[in-house]
Amino acid sequence: MSFAHRPLITAAFAAALSMVAGAALAGETKVAVAANFTEPAKAIAAQFEKATGHKATLSFGSSGQFYAQIANGAPYEVFLSADVERPQKAEADGLAAPGTRFTYATGRLVLWSKTPGLVDGQGAVLAKGKFEKLSIADPKAAPYGLAAVETLTKLKLYDGLKPRIVTGSSITQTYQYVQTGAAELGFVALSQVVDDKGGSRWVVPKTYHTPIDQQAVLLKTGSNSDAAKAFLAFLKGREAKAIIRRYGYEVR
Repeated sequence: MSFAHRPLITAAFAAALSMVAGAALAGETKVAVAANFTEPAKAIAAQFEKATGHKATLSFGSSGQFYAQIANGAPYEVFLSADVERPQKAEADGLAAPGTRFTYATGRLVLWSKTPGLVDGQGAVLAKGKFEKLSIADPKAAPYGLAAVETLTKLKLYDGLKPRIVTGSSITQTYQYVQTGAAELGFVALSQVVDDKGGSRWVVPKTYHTPIDQQAVLLKTGSNSDAAKAFLAFLKGREAKAIIRRYGYEVR
């Protein structure tokens, strides 16, 4: 072997060692994600793994159900809730690492139908009543469901429409009810239909309901996890915020 080639071989060997070391240091974190944030979370997790080597394993569901699981010892390390209340409660109950809670997105509620022209730009379809079923998420478990109830109450339509309401256990099931035709229209997250070119929709004014501030928190189970801490740091960064905005959320 000539001496001329030795520097190249040494450099290649060093690069290989660096890659092996990086792989050895890469970790995995289990993240509980509010159902409305499913698609942006998937996109963020993919970019996070590409940028850091760490893997984020995502589970999706309602914030209320996740909190109950976390309180009962579920091994999640990061909690991306759809509200402020549950991350605050996680802190108060000693389930979260102090000082790690922050708002990662503010959601928008939308009245949506897959039928073109059914939902008008002011939501007047609700008062006209030309539908059989209206889908909303469970207001006790999903903040988007609570926002839907607040919206209907503000419009003075809630009591009259109660018999027509179909309740989903999460915002994902709420969307599925409309998608499958079990309900003609429903209150869903804007992120779920932001790329849907068909159907009809009304983006509910922010003043009609309590702001849907969505907070993240590091759970005590993730206090010693470099991957969990790195995921939350990545979520605060410019790349993640661009993804969040693309799905119709507001970020600070």
